[in-house]
Amino acid sequence: MSKINIKPLADRVLVQPVEAETTTASGLIIPDSAKEKQQKGTVLAVGNGTKDEPMTVKVGDTVLYGKYAGTELVLEGTEYLIMRESDILAIV
Repeated sequence: MSKINIKPLADRVLVQPVEAETTTASGLIIPDSAKEKQQKGTVLAVGNGTKDEPMTVKVGDTVLYGKYAGTELVLEGTEYLIMRESDILAIV
């Protein structure tokens, strides 16, 4: 993986979503039209936070976020999400 040249500002976080499952536990193949949007990803970059609230998440954390959280970004063919730390629900 190449180095990411994106530095989020303030309380924003750059997340790379986990790939969607292509098969079920029993081995059935899930078609693209039936796949759900992932709500889990890995933190790649973190902003400095605000003066009132320091950042809780750090680079490398696996996080859960809301279904419609963040702004989608495609860079060099890879999908990323930029979201506020408040959109993150939990660290796994």
